[in-house]
Amino acid sequence: MIDVNALTKRYGGTTAVDALTFTVRPGRVTGFLGPNGAGKSTTLRLILGLNDPTGGTVTVNGRPFRDRPRGLRHVGALLDAGDVHGGRTAAAHLSVLARSNRVPPRRVTEVLAEVGLAAAARRRVGGFSLGMKQRLGIAAALLGDPPVLLFDEPLNGLDPEGVLWVRGLFRRLADEGRTVFVSSHLMSEMENTADELVVIGRGRLIAAESLTAFAARGTGAGVTVTTPSAAALADVLTAEGATVRRDGARLAVTGLDAARIGDLACHHGLPLHQLATRTASLEDAFMELTADSVEHRAGEAR
Repeated sequence: MIDVNALTKRYGGTTAVDALTFTVRPGRVTGFLGPNGAGKSTTLRLILGLNDPTGGTVTVNGRPFRDRPRGLRHVGALLDAGDVHGGRTAAAHLSVLARSNRVPPRRVTEVLAEVGLAAAARRRVGGFSLGMKQRLGIAAALLGDPPVLLFDEPLNGLDPEGVLWVRGLFRRLADEGRTVFVSSHLMSEMENTADELVVIGRGRLIAAESLTAFAARGTGAGVTVTTPSAAALADVLTAEGATVRRDGARLAVTGLDAARIGDLACHHGLPLHQLATRTASLEDAFMELTADSVEHRAGEAR
């Protein structure tokens, strides 16, 4: 479990993390979302004790991570897959980590096989692709068989097979009762992977709740209707209290469910060519709720 309480980090006059409070629980995959510059990477570094907080506290299973000897046995982390000596082989890189954390040497072979790098164990990391470096970084996180795992943008450079593999890996780790905390900008992957979300903007907490609850905050939910009698049906639905946006023969309706819309169309003798429920997406909710936290917008006048 990761407990963050009023965590704050300032750099001069800039507040990167602003009184964050949230809990990441075991047995679930928790996604960590926010616009660029929201403070996600700084928060991960504070959790791992790589930066000192200006205020507040953060503990991993009840203790600051810095207080734990042989840290890889307690927390595995992937922050920067490129932060590896290019002259070392994959096996040598992991062997150094294993020795310094008193991890059995056999784990090097095991994790290389688990991430699909067994055949590349004796190759120098400098010749690895970005996807291979990501896999090596994940292997390092798994090396100590820790109960808590943190991943910062773990899907960068992975091919579709690798993305599916990582998705299954996170699910398995959570099902084993581990705490899995994943920072990502890929909304589609969070929809497929995460159980819970922590969302921040400009260093402040926006939400800490289930993915389903967060997605439901978006206004994208509603019903799509296609009918040759669009104007007439729009009038009927508006009279019933619905909000209707019309685009030719298509109506986007909120405020009434599909069953009620179908009943009203039948009652008024209006034909329907399409009647489909439109669920709110995670991306819709994220864009709406973080709109005020985006630092750089494409197309802004200079």
